[in-house]
Amino acid sequence: MNHETYYLAFDLGTTTLAGRIVDAAGAVLAEGRLNNPQRVLGSDVIRRLEAALDGQGERLQSLLVEGMETLLSELLVRAGIERTQLTRAAAAANPAISHLLRRLPVESLVYPPHRPLFREGQALDPAELGLDLPCPFYLFPLVSGYVGGDLLAVLYAYPSQSAASLYLDIGTNGEMALHTGAGWLVTSVAAGPAFEAAGISCGMPLEPGAIEGVSLQDDRWKLSVVGGGLPKGVCGSGLAQFIALARQIGLIDARGTIVDAAGVTTNLARYIGEDDRGRFIRLYRDASADIRLTQEDVRSFQLAKGAVHAGVTCLLERAAIPEGQSVQVLVTGAFGLSLPADVLKRVAMLPENMLERVRFVAGGALQGVTRLLLDPQGVSEVEGLARILKPYPLSGTPAFEKAFLRALDF
Repeated sequence: MNHETYYLAFDLGTTTLAGRIVDAAGAVLAEGRLNNPQRVLGSDVIRRLEAALDGQGERLQSLLVEGMETLLSELLVRAGIERTQLTRAAAAANPAISHLLRRLPVESLVYPPHRPLFREGQALDPAELGLDLPCPFYLFPLVSGYVGGDLLAVLYAYPSQSAASLYLDIGTNGEMALHTGAGWLVTSVAAGPAFEAAGISCGMPLEPGAIEGVSLQDDRWKLSVVGGGLPKGVCGSGLAQFIALARQIGLIDARGTIVDAAGVTTNLARYIGEDDRGRFIRLYRDASADIRLTQEDVRSFQLAKGAVHAGVTCLLERAAIPEGQSVQVLVTGAFGLSLPADVLKRVAMLPENMLERVRFVAGGALQGVTRLLLDPQGVSEVEGLARILKPYPLSGTPAFEKAFLRALDF
């Protein structure tokens, strides 16, 4: 009889659900992701919370659990183990997803002062949630109404190594934490789903067929495609790289406008087209796909990157960290893969003095959930960390609005 111990970790994102099965030594036996099925009721948490207020809370919860069950079934097959062999499970999620998972009222999140109904970590009965699990299920603590267990999991996975450290968990919500040397400031900005390429006309998840990188070779696009086959769409990292490249070669101006092809003096003008919906830049076309970036796509990306840049600026100002001071930056979330510093610079994602000190990690929140499962003291350590994080609300504040408007241009 097999007495091995296996753990299940979930990162329940607004756009994407990620999961992992590990053994007691921490070896990853299976890892996967799928689109959050709740998206049928809204691409962001605000729309989903509004749907819950309109009586759709039960459906949102069941959609989420169905997605978790689908992902779990796939992971069990890949790991080659039985469901009954799982001995511990845990999940991290933002406040909205956490409330929807537990079928809790959401009014306290929707209306000021935007407070969660719980902050402590939760030991939940899987059966009450509708999850078919033979083991305890732990849900990460929440920090505030806008900063959740997902950012907390990132901080737990990668402890601060310097006096000034900035952590960015970039997804539909841009959650961020600044370690000032004396303490923590945490906040969140509504970036929208563009970083995950959701809501982008040619967008798709990071999976086979996704364009994950773009460069230029002899006036032609050179596409890096996940899996090496024909391209089907663009994922978050490919979107950022393509916009940065289009900006560099003059197909997009500093305001984010796709330029008139007549004003482009190189052969690259052939990639700019126009239809009844406006201008676009074509990346690829064959008999089965016409992959193009529209003006609306560029605007969606601008709004997302502008929100992140503004949030970072406000955190630094609140902590009185001078612009020239060295700050270590860790980025995780939607991009999945690292982006070159020059891409971040061309799209003005971060203040310029930070760009040379950026480190990307894939699946930061999932790594934090895994660490908790493997450490006997994990729960107490995570809950202790949650208590020392100081929320800094930004939404709707004059400081954020001013910084956001300044951060929109490339």
